[in-house]
Amino acid sequence: MANPRDWSARIGRRVRLRDLHVLFAVVQLGSMAKAGIHLGMSQSAVSQAIAALEGSLQVPLLDRTPRGVEVTAYGAAVLRRGRAAFDELKMAVQEIESLSDPTGGEIRIACAESIAAGILPSVIERFVKRYPRVRLNVFQTTPHLTGFHALHERTADAVFTLMPKPFEEDLGERLQAEVLFHDRVCLAAGADSAWARRRKIRPAELADAAIVSPASDTPGGAAVVDALRAAGVAGPQIMTFSVHLRTILSLNGPFIAVLPHSILRFNPGRYPLKELRVDMPMPQPPALLVTLKNRTLSPPVQRFIELAREVAREA
Repeated sequence: MANPRDWSARIGRRVRLRDLHVLFAVVQLGSMAKAGIHLGMSQSAVSQAIAALEGSLQVPLLDRTPRGVEVTAYGAAVLRRGRAAFDELKMAVQEIESLSDPTGGEIRIACAESIAAGILPSVIERFVKRYPRVRLNVFQTTPHLTGFHALHERTADAVFTLMPKPFEEDLGERLQAEVLFHDRVCLAAGADSAWARRRKIRPAELADAAIVSPASDTPGGAAVVDALRAAGVAGPQIMTFSVHLRTILSLNGPFIAVLPHSILRFNPGRYPLKELRVDMPMPQPPALLVTLKNRTLSPPVQRFIELAREVAREA
């Protein structure tokens, strides 16, 4: 293994970004043949690039098996650190593009479904009006179940989500979080529903209601289950983590949905829903903006985040 003195002679001058790029493709696709097709290279050229990288580092990066390739512990370390290096280079290119054209660039946003149905549409609408040439790549993530994988893998610039309790410790180590607003859990039904015409509803009166709720291990689901049990009522009839499904079902028929209040708060008139006045305590989990610590965000990302703060303050 190289020591600091021979870094320049043996590694700094010999490890090429192209070879690292080839390694990423081989690992992602599972074979050198597939990587060659993907990169427009021969399998022999791919093999030579991996061999050159292993020769420079003097460790095996891949194990060759009949089923393809598997990453060694050394290879995993190169991938982990290499992704960060490539991400920083990509950020540098994007920053240069932004400096030369402040209206352009790209933003990668990962968000929980509740955010996508709540504050995000208003933020995007306002952002696109001001910066029509910036490309937005928005994809769904579930930090409640998987944590902040999108940030650690550097596939997202920022994550918007409600506080995921199992991953609170993760926020203090490699990530930084900012509370945009507190999102009260509520019960809602279609504006034309018989439930929407009730001035106030006691939990016991929900015995015959078709309640669509998240699972009981979520703040909203737990609050509803506890309140119904205390009133001698069976739990929700339908359990689903999908905010979209809960919203769609509550628009019609007898369904009552357990939803983040931000869906109604940030989208007045967009959904024909009405919050029900139900006499039960509901949690108010914080809606978070999460980014990597010690990572400089590109100007377009900074502008998007500032607009998210603006929308959160105004609603």
